[in-house]
Amino acid sequence: MSRSTYAAKASLAAGATFLAMLDATVVNLAVPALAKEFPAYVPTETLRNVSWVISLYAIVFAALLAPAGRLEGVVGRRTLFVAGVGTFTIMSLACAVAGNLPFLIVARGLQAVGAAAMVPASLAIVLTDTPAAERTKAIGVWSAAGALAAAIGPSLGGVLVEWLSWRALFAINVPLGVVMIVLACRIVPIGLRGGRLPDLLGTALLGIGVGALVLGTSEGQVWGWTDWKTLCCLIGGPVLVSVALWRSASHPVPAVETTLWRSRTFLFANLASMAYGAALFVWLLLGMLVLMQQWGYSPLRAGLAMTPGALIAGVTAIAASRVGHRVGPKLISQIGNLTICGVGVFAALTLPEQPDFLHYWLPLSFMIGFGIGLISWSLSAAAVLSVSPMKFASATGLNIACRQVGGALGVAALTVILFHWPGRDGYAIAYLACGAAALLAAIASTGFAIPRTPRYRARHRQESRISPERSLAR
Repeated sequence: MSRSTYAAKASLAAGATFLAMLDATVVNLAVPALAKEFPAYVPTETLRNVSWVISLYAIVFAALLAPAGRLEGVVGRRTLFVAGVGTFTIMSLACAVAGNLPFLIVARGLQAVGAAAMVPASLAIVLTDTPAAERTKAIGVWSAAGALAAAIGPSLGGVLVEWLSWRALFAINVPLGVVMIVLACRIVPIGLRGGRLPDLLGTALLGIGVGALVLGTSEGQVWGWTDWKTLCCLIGGPVLVSVALWRSASHPVPAVETTLWRSRTFLFANLASMAYGAALFVWLLLGMLVLMQQWGYSPLRAGLAMTPGALIAGVTAIAASRVGHRVGPKLISQIGNLTICGVGVFAALTLPEQPDFLHYWLPLSFMIGFGIGLISWSLSAAAVLSVSPMKFASATGLNIACRQVGGALGVAALTVILFHWPGRDGYAIAYLACGAAALLAAIASTGFAIPRTPRYRARHRQESRISPERSLAR
């Protein structure tokens, strides 16, 4: 394979990840505009209703990421990639033309179906054509696309919302998706096919269970915390997730590859990822609400105000990858999460009523970007280094899924807080909650234990000799 073809495939895979991760966060910019266009009859319920545009995407994305990776062996990586990008593109167009909030929420859920398919398919494209010795670096480049999405997402979203409308956030995906489909059909081989479908019932139980838990959390203040609907969601959700995991433990083609959790480091990396997801999603949405609702920033100014921190996160992630092999992901994750915890507590105690970008927001952005950059590398590294090369795709998908579940639960909790304590008091409590979630992630990081024994390295060298095509097919 020529260097230009490899570069084209790497760009294609990175582009798919970029779009999926961009749409997971850029919609934060549209929340005030959506609240204005689709107001609820009761004003305090508007944010709760609109938040489902973010939460449903995260729920569906999380529920389908792990089983979607197994579809690559059933239909082939090109078919899965094209189907995922095609669904994502069509549903992006549906979001852009949505005439009411229920239609927009449903379209966002279906958009996440496409995202869940194209992310593991893009990783398969990268791994299949990468030599074993270069595979970890390739995963780093693939992961960097998500950091780039976070870096330009706020400013891009602010420009689109300010100069056009919130609909442009979704419409921009359409031409990009079409280009990616055409390119994939030309340069990506079909790949091995013929495996078995993942457990559809387990997948459905997992998605419904997570959705019920988020629904009960966000609607509990309206229904009443002792109402039967709330109790059914808060109790039934975890029960359904438990049943899905129980089925996965014995199913030949499980929805969730629970055997990965036999690795202590991978288990704790998933727990840390879930807690970090709650902190990250709350921080991003809360930042937009503070800038636009309390400080009166326009979407463009708010997006630009969020950009420095995201850029620092990208630079820090690259730096962390260069020194991480010497100090290990445990220490880097703990430093990053404790940094976010400290910034959250500081913001809760000192958040000013009036705008103060230069002396207050910008320094905090640098600190939070530093923390996010450290965590984004360390959690991915801990998850990948704790499994064999044959499990890279499954491990990456499950780790991202845990982060999305944590993010969905975090956004639901944020709506509860702001429902009861609107304004600055609610923002302060939410920042404390954000710091607490980061502290939990730091505690979970103490469980990281990357083996460095000669036996471990020999086993990985032996597994790395297996062709990437056969590894992904497994």
